[in-house]
Amino acid sequence: MESLSFEIEINATPERVWDVLWSEITYRQWTTAFTEGSFYQGTLEEGSIVKFFDPHENGMYSRVEKNIPHQEMKFVHLGEIYEGIEVPQDWGDASESYLLEENEDGTKLTGKIHTPTEFKEFFEEKFPKALGIVKNLAENQL
Repeated sequence: MESLSFEIEINATPERVWDVLWSEITYRQWTTAFTEGSFYQGTLEEGSIVKFFDPHENGMYSRVEKNIPHQEMKFVHLGEIYEGIEVPQDWGDASESYLLEENEDGTKLTGKIHTPTEFKEFFEEKFPKALGIVKNLAENQL
């Protein structure tokens, strides 16, 4: 397993950054950094299962481990989805967290990922791009 961490300073409130991360329209925009046409289904309530899809109904499903509005969201990844079919994976403690810290300039957004080694390069390339899109949306979109 690899532990990765990415940070970005955003000149916007934590509430604004949170809305960009999890509102349906802006979620679809910033996740294009990973896969064009990404979206999720389900609720983001703690304990619920959320499914992350590409336009071909492939993706993964995860449990919402933590949801503290405007502060922290954490997903534990449980398996992959192929053409709409859930396939459990033994990824151990694979997880993805988003931490928002208010500061004098706005918000520090930190993304933390605990991932199998085979996904490390993908996240190192894509995650900074995704956070850059979040920053742009939070600072510039009405």
